[in-house]
Amino acid sequence: MKPHALLHPLIVLAIAPALVQAELHTEEINYRVGDDQFTGYLAYDDQISGQRPGILIVHEWWGHNEFARQQAERLATEGFTAFALDMYGSGKVADHPDNARQFMQAATENSDVIRERFEAAMRLLQDQPTVDASKIAAQGYCFGGAVVLNMARMGMDLAGVVSIHGSLASPIQAEPGRVKARVQVYTGGADQMVPADQVAALVHEMQSAGVDLTLTSYPGVKHSFSNPDADVVAERFGMPVAYDEQAAERTWRGTLAFYQELFGR
Repeated sequence: MKPHALLHPLIVLAIAPALVQAELHTEEINYRVGDDQFTGYLAYDDQISGQRPGILIVHEWWGHNEFARQQAERLATEGFTAFALDMYGSGKVADHPDNARQFMQAATENSDVIRERFEAAMRLLQDQPTVDASKIAAQGYCFGGAVVLNMARMGMDLAGVVSIHGSLASPIQAEPGRVKARVQVYTGGADQMVPADQVAALVHEMQSAGVDLTLTSYPGVKHSFSNPDADVVAERFGMPVAYDEQAAERTWRGTLAFYQELFGR
């Protein structure tokens, strides 16, 4: 498997352009948040003129890897400017669950750290000339799904968030009148890492806070269902994960429909 899941000044250090397809423009962007350096990945269709909505991509616990970048490119082909951000720091990409766990735990020790890293990436995206800064959404996978839900819970100025096989439990809870984003959640009915009581608790939490929530649960589907490399992970490390092509495709179509509703595209 390829290795993948308050404000400080943000300084862009370097931009290295690369062409993926004739119509796609991609950039690897190194930036700083406080004293730490991070590496993100920007993608957009340079054949489209004018500004467009921006989508933040938050990676799985493996870190900012090729899968996260592929999601940014897919969104770029749909007419968005997408930025796959980095929550761990440049070079912190795991190829073993033990390393992934260490990276994730270090990043999540303080919720303010996660927020400031997310906000830094959001400002970077909003500053792009191809982005309408008033139209920003975020989607995350596994660890990243938990991150975007927490950003919504904190009241970040996002039009919407999409959590894809993300953890749903959190010490941060949605409060009435605080959540600005509409929320979509996709989870597997056989996900041992996100059991039914987590799903039920999220529905209760969001309903109590008056949040616009849409939740889809796929019967028999396991964790990491959107990542084609999940089966390799399961075999290599004995983890209860599995790719599910149908669930992955339904999630992708549902996510695009969600953005169309949010942004009128």
